[in-house]
Parts: sequence; C-alpha cells; structure tokens
Amino acid sequence: MATATLDLQGLNFNLSEEHRAVQEAARDFAQTELLPGIVERDNEARFPAEQVKRMGELGFLGMMVSPDYGGSGLDTVSYVLAMEEISKVDASCSVIMSVNNSLVCYGLEAYGTEAQKQQYLTRLATGEQLGAFCLSEPEAGSDATSQATTAEDKGDYYLLNGTKNWITNGNSSDVCLVIAQTDREKKHRGINCLIVEKGTPGFVVGKKEDKMGIRASDTHSLLFSDVKVPKENRVGEDGFGFRFAMATLNGGRIGIAAQALGIAAGAYELALKYSQERKAFGKQIFDHQAIQFKLAEMATKIEAARLLVYKAARLKDEHKDFVQAAAMAKLFASDVAMWATTEAVQIHGGYGYVKEFHVERLMRDAKITQIYEGTSEIQKLVIARELIR
Repeated sequence: MATATLDLQGLNFNLSEEHRAVQEAARDFAQTELLPGIVERDNEARFPAEQVKRMGELGFLGMMVSPDYGGSGLDTVSYVLAMEEISKVDASCSVIMSVNNSLVCYGLEAYGTEAQKQQYLTRLATGEQLGAFCLSEPEAGSDATSQATTAEDKGDYYLLNGTKNWITNGNSSDVCLVIAQTDREKKHRGINCLIVEKGTPGFVVGKKEDKMGIRASDTHSLLFSDVKVPKENRVGEDGFGFRFAMATLNGGRIGIAAQALGIAAGAYELALKYSQERKAFGKQIFDHQAIQFKLAEMATKIEAARLLVYKAARLKDEHKDFVQAAAMAKLFASDVAMWATTEAVQIHGGYGYVKEFHVERLMRDAKITQIYEGTSEIQKLVIARELIR
C-alpha cells in the first residue's frame, strides 16, 4: 500500500502501514461490534459494558501507554485515527475511550510515580479498570481555578470534601483523578490531584444525568464526604494539580477534536449513501444540485477539520508545542460536527428525524463536543493567548 504524505508547515505527515492497520481495525470494530444495538443503547441510556470490555481487549483503552505498563505503545496519530472511526458510529463509546486514554492514562504515565503506574496505570491501560477525570463542579466548569472541593492536609493523608459534576465514567470507573483545593490562599498553585479508588469510605456516586446526546456513556455527580486519601495518592508535587489538569486537557482536546471529526464524517457518509438511494422528482436526490452543494461543502469542511486534527496529533508526537493546534482543532472540528450533522438530517428529510437512520443521534451527540473539555469560547481564549505569547 502506498504511503500517504502531507506537508503541513514543515510537518512531514505520513500515514504508515501501522496507522492504516489501526484505522482499519477500529473501523471493523465499530461496524461489527458497536453498530448492532446502538439505537437501543441510546434509547435506554445503557452503559456499553460489553463493548467497553472489547475495547480494552483490542487495546483501544491504553493506546498511547507504554507496553511496560500494559499499553499499546502507539502514537497520537494512531489514537485519533481510531477515535475518528469509532466516533463515526458510537460517540458514547468514543468519549469513554477518550477519557481513559487522554485524561487518565496520559496523566498518570506523564506525571505519576512508578508506584502509581504499577498500581493503577497497568490495569487502566488494559481495560481491566476504567478511569474518570474529576475537574468540573457545580460552580466551576470553564473556570477551573475556582475549586470548591477541598483536600485538607492532615499529615500523612488528605481529607477530601466536595462535589464533582458531569463526570464521564462516573459510575463505571474504578479509579478517579480528583482535582481539589488544598491551600486557598495560593489560589491555583494550591490545587492538587488525588487518586481516589471506588469504594473508599465517604465516596458516593450521585445521580446519573439524563442527557441529550452521548446517552450510553454514564455521566454522574460524585460526592466526597471526609474521604481519606493517602499522601502517596497525590499526583506530582504539592500544588501541581492545576498544572496537571491543564496539561492533560490540552492533550484531551485532540481526542475530542477527533471525536467531533468522526461524528461529522459518520453523518456525511450516511448522507452521501442516502443521496444515492433516495429518489425525488424521478432521479436520485444526489443528482439535484442543491444536494450536491451540501455534500461538497460537508466533504470540504470535514477534510479541513481532519487536517487540523492530524496536525495537532503530529505536533504532540514530535514533542512540539501543540496547545494552539489542539485548541484550533477542537474549535473547528466541533463546529463542523454540529453543522454537518444538521445538514445530514436535512438531506435525509423526514427520515433524518427518526432514530433508525442514525443521523439524528449523531446530531445530538455533536453538540457536546462544543462544550466539554473546554467550551468553544475557552478554545478561542486559548488560541488568542497563544497568538501573542
């Protein structure tokens, strides 16, 4: 197979045979194991336990983790290729995959101690356990510096109190990375990240959110009441928590950008197929210029989003500054996802409004990509700061 090459501002971008193999494996998994039953899982807001187990077995839950810790040892480009293919079909599964890879496994491997990696990362990377990233609160979403959750230093342990909201994998996770304030006078420099295991006394899973989209992923509030967390479960030095959260979110944005790209591409592929099957006024609707123009614009914007996502992934793999690229990719790809899915529903007409044709679900799933892991407005702030840095 020929190698595809693309030069982006000095970046020699290559899709290797390994990249193609990962892409094909993810596509096959999505089509054969995620697509069956997806409407029912969405209707019932049912966590895809069996499918998540398979993702672990196939290596999709620890893609970038070193094989030394049970991971697949792949690069970020491989990760976004897999995220795109899985998101074309099931955005609920892809957000579960994204959180475990981008936020939990990455954070522990990059900043955790060897003991933390051996105890937690090895099981998270293989899918034996699932992780959650706990930053958002009732009054602290985009403003991550305003942490009401506290981790009081008690000498050899922290006493954790507070509530976290909108937590993906909230009920299904075994390990949570919890961001909490230890010293309020130090503001964001007084924040820590703590590893909290499910079942720890005082740790309670709150209500499950009834969401518009990504309904099969479990999103919960988590409550902490006098939870004792050993000092050895702190990630990084004292006060590193805010920097930890920002660093992991920068990488996480690449995953969500890839999710948005996949949602848009999935809707486009369904719309293109439908346009060649549906007839109106005596011919395929694809032969009507109005439909051709919609599909042409969809294909163009999706390809532009894809290049932004791939660029951000390549920069990360080359250990270059990818903050602006990741923010641009997430901002643009999420907007394209929302627009392209709406157009896909329009192309399907009345059929687009019913569940069995899938595009209405993709439209509902698309909206969250403009909100979580940094709203579109936050991405613009990040980009603007990077412009004058």
